Amino acid sequence: MYPDLSYLFHDLIGTSPDNWLSIFKTFGFVLALSFLVSALVFNIELRRKAKEGFYVPDVVKITEGLPASIGEILSNAIAGLLIFGKGLYAYLHYAEFRHDPASVILSGKMHWIGGILGAAALAGFTWWDGQRRKLPEPKVTERKLYPHDRLSEMTVMAAIGGILGAKLFDLFDNWESFIQDPIGSLTSGGGLAFFGGLVMGFVMVVWYMWRHNIPFWPTADAVAPSLTAGYGFGRIGCQLSGDGDWGIDNLAPKPDWMSFLPDWMWTYRYPHNVLKEGVPIEGCQFDYCRELANPVFPTPFYEVIMMSIIFLILWSLRSRIKTVGMMFFIYLGLIAVERFIIEKIRVNVVHEVLGFQLTQAEIISICLFLISLGGMVYVTKFREKA
Repeated sequence: MYPDLSYLFHDLIGTSPDNWLSIFKTFGFVLALSFLVSALVFNIELRRKAKEGFYVPDVVKITEGLPASIGEILSNAIAGLLIFGKGLYAYLHYAEFRHDPASVILSGKMHWIGGILGAAALAGFTWWDGQRRKLPEPKVTERKLYPHDRLSEMTVMAAIGGILGAKLFDLFDNWESFIQDPIGSLTSGGGLAFFGGLVMGFVMVVWYMWRHNIPFWPTADAVAPSLTAGYGFGRIGCQLSGDGDWGIDNLAPKPDWMSFLPDWMWTYRYPHNVLKEGVPIEGCQFDYCRELANPVFPTPFYEVIMMSIIFLILWSLRSRIKTVGMMFFIYLGLIAVERFIIEKIRVNVVHEVLGFQLTQAEIISICLFLISLGGMVYVTKFREKA
């Protein structure tokens, strides 16, 4: 396992795991890349939809030559406060920051003198740059913006909503742990519920689309393959870091049909996992020196494969399906089935619902599958006629 990038380079070139690369946690690094992968696929689909005539450009008036506004100066001052204040604190308390960056970044820990000087410097630079660009008579120009021109903003909204939703939904499943250690639970690198991220990310993006009059149904179709690509890529980070999304104990021998594959594809103990769960690893002197007592199913790896298959299905259908909205509901149905299946071999909190023992993800999977069926009927019988 590679809880941070120093472990990866240790395996690749033999460097010590105790170096500056340890501040870059593998899960967070891959998570950031997954948003970029999702944005790339989304951009391709939005541009294709624009060429097919689904979008009318939004004409925006842009005023050039104005000085920096109070809002710009204040926002950059806050950025300077956080960057310099947190950065200087991390430098002066490197051992603490290296061990757990989130405990510094997501807390009130700050080098206040450095932060105040940084805020003043960035605020002053913003004011100076605004005066430099200021024109005697500001010019007003018009620009046509398509949805793909707003992609960076939609990606930020999805990232904020996705991370908050994933963490909040996980807290519902682990409420006792949250009550015992609220700060630790909120700042932990593990514990992110996929469906929570999907729901809250979806809400934030839909709100943004509503504000900017972006049509919902063609955009929902465009986002389906991008969400699949981003989620599948993100699960690589879960597998590499050992963030707790592994499966139940698997003590069965590897099947004959898998004999040509590596053993870790059937069972794995997640040595050096980022959560430090399990039993001590004999002779280990690094920060992460534990592995699971029993081998388990490597479910994140299985989800990477399953989501890759779903992505290829959606990608092959995207230009063949002509009913607007159908792609989105097919996506909901496929991810519902995928997650319901994988939950059968995953470690998770179980809830009793109408006499059945179901996990949070299984409950949401059932709801999404029903929404998928109803949605496909709706777009076929009603929206097509409209």
